[in-house]
Amino acid sequence: MKKILVVEDEHKLANVVQKYLQNAGYLTHHFDRGTGVVDWVKQNNPDAVLLDLIVPEVDGITLCREIRKFSEVPIIMVTAQVDEVDRVLGLEIGADDYICKPFSLRELVARVRAILRFERVSSQGTDYVDDMLSIDEERMQCFVDGKVVDLTAVEFSLLCLLAKTPGRVYSRAQLIDQVYPDYRVVNERTMDSHIKKLRKRLKDAAGDVELIHSIYGVGYKLELP
Repeated sequence: MKKILVVEDEHKLANVVQKYLQNAGYLTHHFDRGTGVVDWVKQNNPDAVLLDLIVPEVDGITLCREIRKFSEVPIIMVTAQVDEVDRVLGLEIGADDYICKPFSLRELVARVRAILRFERVSSQGTDYVDDMLSIDEERMQCFVDGKVVDLTAVEFSLLCLLAKTPGRVYSRAQLIDQVYPDYRVVNERTMDSHIKKLRKRLKDAAGDVELIHSIYGVGYKLELP
């Protein structure tokens, strides 16, 4: 059974979150403050961490940075302020996803499932996302339904980002910031063009199954069947 660490100082919320995760088949462990979290992660190697941004004693940003020094465990940040999310992700502290309070418990479980589907298999050098889609970042290769899909460097970078957290919606600005880390000026229409070409290549290989979806007025996400 997968083990999820919940770091949340609101005890009622933590109890409900743990109950939903346990009903979904996960083991859980809870901290209501930051002290002791890093040592516990080192000793117990959880499969994912649900980390509130603001907890007593040691805040979520500090915890995320400390955990990233020794572990690639998937981390989902929890915050009550949307504008804080942009700043946190902009700091590149190493969080894999985020969810804002108040949130749907079903959505939370879905986010956990999605992030756990991205399993790094370092011995094979391949980042498996799903039976439908697999990615080898070292060799810059993408396979859809067993077929090799030729992608440009930008398309491959976009796919890796979207596939890391299936179901998460990325705005055009977020995609530009991640794919072009040198902060060059890129028009959002250029990003739309890259996405359009990537979507078509994946759809053709997947037998007309749509893997990348547009969320009107927001951005794009990867959904696996």
